[in-house]
Amino acid sequence: MKGEVKMKSKMKWVGLVGLVLSAFSIFTHFLLARFTEMGIAEYQSSVTIFSWRPIFDLQHSPSNSASYRRLWGPVKRLESLYPDSNPRGYYADPSSQTNAFIFVRIQGGFHDIRNSICDVVVVARLLNATLVMPEILSTTSSKGISSQFKSFAYLYNEDQFVLSLAKDVKVVRTLPKDLKGARRKKEIPVFRVPYSASPTYYLLRVLPVLKKHSVVEIVISEGGCLQPILPPHFEEYQRLRCRVAFHALRFRQEVQDLSARILQRQDNLHCHVSYLLRAPGRPFIAFDPGMTREALAYHGCAELFQDVHTELIQHKRSWMIKRGFVKGRLSVNSAAARLKGSCPLMPEEIGILLRAYGYTKDAIIYVSGGEVFGGQRTLIALHAMFENVVDRTSLSTPWELSRLYGQEVNLVNAPPAHPFTEEVKKRAAWKNAGPRPRPLPPPPARPKSYNIEGWWGWVAESDNEPDSTVMELRTNAHKLLWEAIDYAVCVEADVFIPGFDRDGKGHPNFASLVMGHRLYQSAASKTFRPDRKEAVKLVDEIRNHTYQANHTWLTSVRRHLRKTLLDGIIEASNNSKPLSFLSHPVPECSCSRHNANEVSNNSSVPSASQIWTALGVSHQCPAWMDAGPVSQTKDKENEDDLADDDSISGLFFAPSGVNQGGGEAEVSTKEENQFEDQDELEGGER
Repeated sequence: MKGEVKMKSKMKWVGLVGLVLSAFSIFTHFLLARFTEMGIAEYQSSVTIFSWRPIFDLQHSPSNSASYRRLWGPVKRLESLYPDSNPRGYYADPSSQTNAFIFVRIQGGFHDIRNSICDVVVVARLLNATLVMPEILSTTSSKGISSQFKSFAYLYNEDQFVLSLAKDVKVVRTLPKDLKGARRKKEIPVFRVPYSASPTYYLLRVLPVLKKHSVVEIVISEGGCLQPILPPHFEEYQRLRCRVAFHALRFRQEVQDLSARILQRQDNLHCHVSYLLRAPGRPFIAFDPGMTREALAYHGCAELFQDVHTELIQHKRSWMIKRGFVKGRLSVNSAAARLKGSCPLMPEEIGILLRAYGYTKDAIIYVSGGEVFGGQRTLIALHAMFENVVDRTSLSTPWELSRLYGQEVNLVNAPPAHPFTEEVKKRAAWKNAGPRPRPLPPPPARPKSYNIEGWWGWVAESDNEPDSTVMELRTNAHKLLWEAIDYAVCVEADVFIPGFDRDGKGHPNFASLVMGHRLYQSAASKTFRPDRKEAVKLVDEIRNHTYQANHTWLTSVRRHLRKTLLDGIIEASNNSKPLSFLSHPVPECSCSRHNANEVSNNSSVPSASQIWTALGVSHQCPAWMDAGPVSQTKDKENEDDLADDDSISGLFFAPSGVNQGGGEAEVSTKEENQFEDQDELEGGER
């Protein structure tokens, strides 16, 4: 007995000593972590919790290297193209006595609204009318959104809009009381203006009615109400469009603040990784997929997807055909349409082009757009090629996004009836239904879940798409704010590349407006405009041996993308501008500071003067803009040429047999940096 007691006593002492040592060890660990120079945060930042989160740990070329300039540097031949939307001749201030009031209601998405507002300001100036603050129907039709913001103010800054246009158009926030009452009684004339109406339409049809009734209501549903290309004597109205789009239309302050924070984000938002979009020395690429259901349906690209997504696109195309929006057949050969360049470039194809051009796997890719049809699975391949693929949701918190919406009404559906109560009602109805035989009661209607949650069962049950729920209408308003953030980020990106530049009506889309804004604000910033027909051919050439891309193919991709930096602008002037002026506001809203006597040393490369001629830019910038000399540096690298002896080391992508997960076998440094610029390109004064 005594031996057992002693043994138990010893075991207790051993356990006690173990606990003390464990506590001491934990205490020492925290002290070391607290006072160590690296700190816990550094340890946490090296751990990958979610493989799709951005990780910034690779070294990069210095900003003065040839490789950096080729990938991220400005387009030298466009550096002397400057924005100039000021009037260039006599331009009278708006008259204090106007003809009447124009009240405008605008339907459509973000790019439709932006185009329409610019057009209607020009129409108000043309008719010498007072413009009432435009009404955005996406916000007024949404229930439960914050009453803090009213229609136009939900997206844009009203004060900035009124003040910026003080010398162009008289703008008021609301109609006078008597005209408000007449509008409620539907006593004022309404014009549903066609897309791309001419100035003659307004002068001959709208102006007489405007003078007679003192007010007209204009409904815009096609994304524009004035033809994009105006006669030469209306050139000042084109510059007015630029002043509206690029100066008067500022997002409300909350949107601007969040966009700026996303661009400069350095916070540890999720406690395990540091998000940093505009990191010191870390440029980024903005990519807009342009893959909306409407655009895919309009251009007949259903077969690019599978399963229910194909059915959804075909359903939308059938709806468009019935209403006359689409003239073609329901069934379209999507493969043939893709080869013709009529379908969007998939995220995987954009990733292949960017990797072939030389962007390494740790380049930061910001994915914009309110909707990427097909969901996150369409971005899987892009995530596999680039580690740092981010969007507004990964660079902001839900709390920050909720602040944009303001104080919203809590939309709670009525609680469903108790099952027992429902059963009693059914039995009572069955007993009182009359003599037998009686048909069985119809099955209960299946509730429509919100589309983003992935339930599209109505496609197999009905030819008609269900009406939007209250939450969907609210989300449509939220999408305007999401796209406003994306727009601000894309305009400021170091590189921009679109997957598609057309919307569900065949008109220029969100990406086209971004490219037009970048051309106006900073023409030299890198904006790739890939020729989809040529890009598809290049991608298909290595479809079966992607990991073994050869030197000739890589050179072809580089040359193609490099060519689109300049040729894409000229192509946009022929294809996009006739449909949307804001997609290509050159030459009306630009001026040049180039040397008129400039001569290119390389006859195969167009000089800046030749580019200005092709773009139609002849206006010299005013003297006050000549604060500094135009850059005339001589570089060994010519960004428009690519030597055929470009040496490519390593592989295009890591071989399929290489395991890149969990920190195991990694591709060698040479393979990861296979696109380091080795080109010896002809020099010349640029």
